[in-house]
Amino acid sequence: MPVRQLPEQLVNRIAAGEVVERPASVVKELVENAIDAGASRIDVFTDGGGRRRIGITDDGGGMTRADLALAVDRHATSKLDDEDLLRIRTLGFRGEALPSIGAVAKLGITTRHASEPHAWSLSVEGGEKSEVMPAALGQGTRVEVNELFYATPARLKFLKTDRTEAEAIREVVRRLGMARPDIAFTLAGEERAPVTWAAALPGAAGRLTRLGDILGADFRASAIEVRAGREGVVVEGFAAAPSLTRANALGQYLFVNGRPVRDKLILGAVRAAYSDYLPRDRHPVVALFVTCDPQEVDANVHPAKTEVRFRNAGLVRALIVHALKEGLAREGRRTAANTADSAALSAFRPAFTPPRPSNWDWRGSPSYPAGPLRAFDGAAAPAFAEPGQAAFDVGAPTADVRFEAAPAPDLLDRPLGAARTQIHETYIVSQTRDGLIVVDQHAAHERIVYEKLKASLAKNGVQRQILLIPEIVELDEATVEKLLDRAEELASFGLAIESFGPGAVAVRETPSLLGKANAAGLLRDLAEHMAEWDEALPLERRLMHVAATMACHGSVRAGRRLKPEEMNALLREMEDTPNSGQCNHGRPTYVELKLSDIEKLFGRR
Repeated sequence: MPVRQLPEQLVNRIAAGEVVERPASVVKELVENAIDAGASRIDVFTDGGGRRRIGITDDGGGMTRADLALAVDRHATSKLDDEDLLRIRTLGFRGEALPSIGAVAKLGITTRHASEPHAWSLSVEGGEKSEVMPAALGQGTRVEVNELFYATPARLKFLKTDRTEAEAIREVVRRLGMARPDIAFTLAGEERAPVTWAAALPGAAGRLTRLGDILGADFRASAIEVRAGREGVVVEGFAAAPSLTRANALGQYLFVNGRPVRDKLILGAVRAAYSDYLPRDRHPVVALFVTCDPQEVDANVHPAKTEVRFRNAGLVRALIVHALKEGLAREGRRTAANTADSAALSAFRPAFTPPRPSNWDWRGSPSYPAGPLRAFDGAAAPAFAEPGQAAFDVGAPTADVRFEAAPAPDLLDRPLGAARTQIHETYIVSQTRDGLIVVDQHAAHERIVYEKLKASLAKNGVQRQILLIPEIVELDEATVEKLLDRAEELASFGLAIESFGPGAVAVRETPSLLGKANAAGLLRDLAEHMAEWDEALPLERRLMHVAATMACHGSVRAGRRLKPEEMNALLREMEDTPNSGQCNHGRPTYVELKLSDIEKLFGRR
């Protein structure tokens, strides 16, 4: 078959397969155009999950008649002043969106530029462009897309239900709304009630307001501001305390120069920063904004523009990890569950209500003490027992409850208060000026031991052990080459390897903390995670996991009785230990119940 030039309409339909994947892709491209046009308000309307109709209205700069006629041609754009793809400062730049949409749908554009006496309109159906006609519009641009994929019916079969497609559109608008809190957004459709996000004030406070509007009050309440910068790269945003987590990574929102992206490098950095705080099956909620010189990042990776490449990826990753760890350490006490949630509070309700009929004799109750009582007639006050001593002799306290007498006044002013009792030989109850705190003694001491182990590793380096007989590990040649390229880096973490012929590696030294390590399994794990190494190696995380295991076995166990001085010593160490709000498995080490919450339980407020 001879080589021939494809018709322009067919070329546009082929290209549309990359740019217009689903209705959400159309919304993304059109809203990005509105943002690039300088809009301060953007309204989005959809019907049928976007397959029947999509409408985008903005109050941006609009287009002249000549620009409108050219805008729907392939690779025509106003975003590039020159041909330098390394200085992209807008969301769009490829000139593919409008012609791709027009190739597979019925596209209508009405726009008005300030220099024009009136608006102009143009339509494109299945790639066929109409003439530019006069129209009525006050300001900005209105774009309507009807019958999406009518020109490519096979594509309709790949769309999901209207509700699913509408949710994908909502997620696109959410991300763009987080990126630009200075722009007001309205999202309406047949599938759900309209949502409006008003324009927020500039600065961190305005950004948090928009993030709270989109991510909810829980995120706003637990948000920790993070910021770090070096060599012209700035990382800023908000991260939720570890007490707010998700079952997947969909709650991690990442932006590079105002562009929403899904980048494995950044996701890996977020996971590394939270590794000491969360269980393995939980994921943090963050909104991070990376700002750098356009020349330091390549946005021309994929037609959808959701992927980027950094010139100095290691620096970006290091800044993200540093910003998150510094913020989490700074707000360490907020990372705990500071206030019991509604479900926990409801558990404090009385278990039963004793019957009180009019002829009921309370002296016959089983709880009525057998011994004599001190009678009083209102003139004399009842005699209460001393602290720690029962007023009625109804039996000694249970063996697993330990009491501490009146606390020292200065301890009440400490962040974690003064220890008053130990219950079930597992939990320490302490008193503060305005409430009480319940501490899981094992989880708390586990974090303390873990942090001490990490500090020892950082100070003395990784201790290594020399194998009497080197272990030979057989791997495929490509994997061997990758490992040998990182041999010096691995050696700094206590793992000494060298080539042992094609397809094999000799392991001569291993980290002492690993004990009798499975060298073959360790090397295979390292090879699988090489893409995420950079500054934080999987080997380092493995060492941290070993340290966590050692801390777990070396800490105070649940079921051990503690003396009052031991309980207070544990509380003081918690106050001096970073990240003491969680154990190294991500569980909270303590919860705090304010006096106001206790009073609500008893109807005193």
